[in-house]
Amino acid sequence: AMRRFLGPLLCLLALRLPAGGGAAARGLDVASYRERVRAMFYHAYEHYLESAFPYDELRPLTCDGQDTWGSFSLTLIDALDTLLVIVNVLQEGVDFDIDVNASVFETNIRVVGGLLSAHLLSRKAGLEVEAGWPCSGPLLRMAEEAARKLLPAFQTPTGMPYGTVNLLHGVNPGETPVTCTAGIGTFIVEFATLSHLTGDPVFEDVARKALKALWKNRSDIGLVGNHIDVITAKWVAQDAGIGAGVDSYFEYLVKGAILLQDKELMSMFLEYNKAIKNYTKFDDWYLWVQMYKGTVSMPVFQSLEAYWPGLQSLIGDVDNAMRTFLNYYTVWKQFGGLPEFYNIPQGYTVDKREGYPLRPELIESAMYLYRATRDPTLLELGRDAVESIEKISKVDCGFATIKDLRDHRLDNRMESFFLAETIKYLYLLFDPDNFIHNDGSDFDVVVTPYGECVLSAGGYIFNTEAHPIDPAALHCCRKRREEQWEVEDLMKEFYSRKKTKKFTLKRAPDRGERENAKDSQDASSEKSGEKRNSKKSSHSLLSCPSQSFNSKLAVLGQVFLDNT
Repeated sequence: AMRRFLGPLLCLLALRLPAGGGAAARGLDVASYRERVRAMFYHAYEHYLESAFPYDELRPLTCDGQDTWGSFSLTLIDALDTLLVIVNVLQEGVDFDIDVNASVFETNIRVVGGLLSAHLLSRKAGLEVEAGWPCSGPLLRMAEEAARKLLPAFQTPTGMPYGTVNLLHGVNPGETPVTCTAGIGTFIVEFATLSHLTGDPVFEDVARKALKALWKNRSDIGLVGNHIDVITAKWVAQDAGIGAGVDSYFEYLVKGAILLQDKELMSMFLEYNKAIKNYTKFDDWYLWVQMYKGTVSMPVFQSLEAYWPGLQSLIGDVDNAMRTFLNYYTVWKQFGGLPEFYNIPQGYTVDKREGYPLRPELIESAMYLYRATRDPTLLELGRDAVESIEKISKVDCGFATIKDLRDHRLDNRMESFFLAETIKYLYLLFDPDNFIHNDGSDFDVVVTPYGECVLSAGGYIFNTEAHPIDPAALHCCRKRREEQWEVEDLMKEFYSRKKTKKFTLKRAPDRGERENAKDSQDASSEKSGEKRNSKKSSHSLLSCPSQSFNSKLAVLGQVFLDNT
């Protein structure tokens, strides 16, 4: 029954300016690969709808479905902005008032982020939007409903959220207070967007408080660990690096700074970046070190770290980004994919971490770097990715996780990020004229209850699940009363005075400015040698939603914890 929706749908893959242009990579047929990626998307998505909906994910080897992150029909929501589905499908099929324990992190980046992005892209897709859009709409209301279900997790003494929340009852009494760093610092993009669109500051407030709590608890050498107790603010896992458990915290400092034009967030990242280069970078690889001493704890490259060159490109550090990218690309060419863990000194996979679940991070970095450099090597990575995934992973009902890159055995799972991220970044790499890459030469003007608003001018910010947010939309829905009064006062003053007479308008500082003023010293002089308690926690270790595999990072010298 779901297939009937595919005909009239307008998807992000088709929402592009006329194809053409763009440099080819040493004779590489870019248009041909773009169409192959489009076909890959439909092959996977159609089989999800046929065989797995309304479950979260497709099991491609058995052609059925399974719930993995909270019974949200996750693949449907996660791919909404890759294939914008008719709104009624979601309204009838998704219920957030259910007695389910859900990952706060995953629900935010996949569900809230996917709904916000689809909401902001819906008009571009040709769907009819209600009066007041983008400040109102069914997908926005769903995003807000989902986000409110997460707010109880932030009610801690530190402001850092629990990792899991029950959608019906809130945080369970026995819930572990140990949360990974990424699970604390990966909310500002979605929550700030939600606050700006709805006028309710609570979402941005809790996201900022969590970010600042992590900043406050960094080590004296400027690093953060992997897992922290959100009640006591004591670090439980003290490995510092750029990969799993930490990754999207750094990503959201940069993207939050760009989205909100926030100097404080960028200054935080730049300080972290100095410490990361000083203590973790070796020959354009990034290792794991002890957060207080800077000594190497794991000489391992994780596939999740492959986002880093793309992030470097966003701050203009393109030369370093390309050198690190080329290191990672050599690993891809060695195996036809990126193993979850790769031992750098040995040049081979780590035991029990040989799989590749079709992750997007290296392709994501290639897309960003190609926009910055037009280096044809980056298109060649895209070509290799298409060839590898189609040859190794494609099955009758979709694309299967590669369980072991050494012998190409498959696993019966297709993660939702394959459609939400991997396919999207591949397509955008091969489609240089896509509207997502708009340089501001083209834009739309919409009328909102708060005046005219410019949208679709480019500069899209991708959340960590590759859901694009139009930053211009954050300026469309100014609902704070004092802001409305300012406009009214300005107009009254303008018309009541002669045009030759000078006048000024004092604007009351908004919440962000008040908070920045109050915490102006936070990002520069907060560290005063405060002693950190490195005592090992007695809590059950470790659980972090950014790692779907069983082994976690080192805890006080124990390299891997394996529950298998």
